[in-house]
Amino acid sequence: MVRAGKDTVRHPLFARFYARLSVSAEPMVGPLRDELLAGLSGRVIEIGAGNGLNFAHYPRTVAEVVAIEPERSLRKLALEAALRADVPVDVVPGAAEALPVKSEAFDAAVVSLVLCSVRDVERALREIRRVLRPGGELRFFEHGGGGGRAMRTTRRALDHTVWPLLFGGCHVSRDPMGAIGAAAFEIESVKELSLPPRGPRLPSSHHVLGRARRSGPGDEVAD
Repeated sequence: MVRAGKDTVRHPLFARFYARLSVSAEPMVGPLRDELLAGLSGRVIEIGAGNGLNFAHYPRTVAEVVAIEPERSLRKLALEAALRADVPVDVVPGAAEALPVKSEAFDAAVVSLVLCSVRDVERALREIRRVLRPGGELRFFEHGGGGGRAMRTTRRALDHTVWPLLFGGCHVSRDPMGAIGAAAFEIESVKELSLPPRGPRLPSSHHVLGRARRSGPGDEVAD
């Protein structure tokens, strides 16, 4: 089932730019999507699904994907991608900080270039933890650290000035690994990489791709 709904985020100009850029980058990013989603099964929630490019990469062992996307233009494209997917995908409006689903309802959660742009990373990760069953997986592909002191300084300066305005709220100096660990997820694997793999390093080049696991009910993070 696919459905649309009201907006929680509006970035229409960036959404059009992102839709074109992400499609053109798919020959490079597509294999990383395969790696990100390999081996998933059961019910999966994808937070910040964008234009739905992950949908074609979900293995058939996945019973259902609930895809949360707050931006109207990207959600429309995600709805179209959901119709072409090999697994059932339900596209739903909503924000990462207040996921419109029941607690402990999913076997896995996916964030793909999302933690850089949510308004409250800590709250978003608490919500992801809430909706995962104990032992459930978090798969992540995010802007990460990397680079020397000059690059880190540049990223912080950009995040406090033009970068979020130009790129739909994206922040390239955030520390996704630190945030995931602080949210009481056990990080099982992580790979650092640069995109594109060759050429000059840009503020947005450094990424991390990996897996983490929600610990048991006795290890909840306090609000």
